[in-house]
Amino acid sequence: MERRKKQRISSFLFLVCALTFSCVEENEEFKQQEGNPAIPHYSERGSITVVTDYNSTNYFVYRGEPMGFQYELLNLLAEHLGVELEIIVNNSLEESFDCLLNGPCDLLAKNISITRERRRIVDFTEPHLQTRQVLVQRKPDGWQNMTGQEIDQHLIRNALDLGGKTIYVQRNSAYVSRLSNLMEEIGDTIIINEVDIVTEQLITMVAGGQIAYTVADENIARVNHTYHRDIDIGTAISFTQNQAWAVRKGDVSLRDSIDIWLMDFKSTREYRLLYNKYFRNRRTAQMVQSELYANNSGRLSPYDDLIRKYSEQVDWDWRLLASLIYQESNFRHDVESWAGARGLMQLMPATAEQFGVREISDPEDNIRGGVRYIRWLDQRFRENIPDEDERLKFILASYNAGIGHVLDARALARKYERDPDQWNENVDYFILNKSDPKYYLDPVVRHGYARGYEPYRFVGEILNRYSHYKNIITD
Repeated sequence: MERRKKQRISSFLFLVCALTFSCVEENEEFKQQEGNPAIPHYSERGSITVVTDYNSTNYFVYRGEPMGFQYELLNLLAEHLGVELEIIVNNSLEESFDCLLNGPCDLLAKNISITRERRRIVDFTEPHLQTRQVLVQRKPDGWQNMTGQEIDQHLIRNALDLGGKTIYVQRNSAYVSRLSNLMEEIGDTIIINEVDIVTEQLITMVAGGQIAYTVADENIARVNHTYHRDIDIGTAISFTQNQAWAVRKGDVSLRDSIDIWLMDFKSTREYRLLYNKYFRNRRTAQMVQSELYANNSGRLSPYDDLIRKYSEQVDWDWRLLASLIYQESNFRHDVESWAGARGLMQLMPATAEQFGVREISDPEDNIRGGVRYIRWLDQRFRENIPDEDERLKFILASYNAGIGHVLDARALARKYERDPDQWNENVDYFILNKSDPKYYLDPVVRHGYARGYEPYRFVGEILNRYSHYKNIITD
């Protein structure tokens, strides 16, 4: 026990040294361990756990939908590997490395610059893009009436002039280590103020005159420059660098799988469209300014206050109810399905009448009725399925397909010696296959044929989206 403790401390100290580029001597104990890392077999688990960060390009929620360059890349990777994607969000680079080396993460998926020091503790994948770090500073007042040369006279254009300046950067970010190196290069002190504020917010603070300087990757700075016209991003503080993902040292199987896929994918039109979508599209900048850009506003829809209010009646996290509503209507109160379901929670007229909805298109009346229906479903399953997390899956499936089809799936599970009170790999199998005559014609089935893929997908997508809402929005 004591030896393992010492090994963990030693590994952590080496990590801190390597990230700050201050280690000179190699850690011998770490070198001895790296040939036999404890690598989890993600393929056997059926999922890959990834740590990434949230910002205006990598991972965010807009109008209730998870989006982002890294997010879309990771989904495509998971699809290629044939596994589920599990995302952990952490904007601290040091803590993200620790999650990879000592925690549950299989992959560190951020815009990480490849350096010799970092190669000593992780293996890097094929680079997914290139960029450089730039100084973000505010243009002088009246810059609109100045020439470019006149503007430059008020700005820092030479790294030597950073001596004595205070620069605010996100805590434990790659910018800290670059500025530390830059101090050595210019032979002067740069006051590095690390704060628990994400880069986009720091850029906004520069634009508003609250702080003088910050640092950002150039591709992120360009996106922000489209709506903060008062900032200047023309001073580079690093060379162009490859940026890649990282895996544990020695995890050759995962690294090679990613490399083969990335080398092929980067040559496709799909990759170019994806890159342009997040780094060259003005709409990305417009999204960041929206009150429904959840990373900044904490809002998912115009109906968040109503969703918060009524979620309490079923003791649900409001973000879970929001995920269900997004699934049903994309937060559109006036939408009507081909089957006649209407409103935010897509209530059928008979269901709306049963649960006291007077005006089905009225947002509050619709949410109130939908929550009453959820409460009714909860009461039907509560006795047999006391575990709340497990019962939730049955409620969601019933909300989509009707409780009768879910009860049929439970009866089939019981007949075929599966657990009728467990959803995953038990009842979900039979709901998925309820379009098969072998099952929907079975004597234990009372409600006949069902397009089982719909409730099966419904449950998974709502819970998956809910996990993204929790990643981005604090309760």
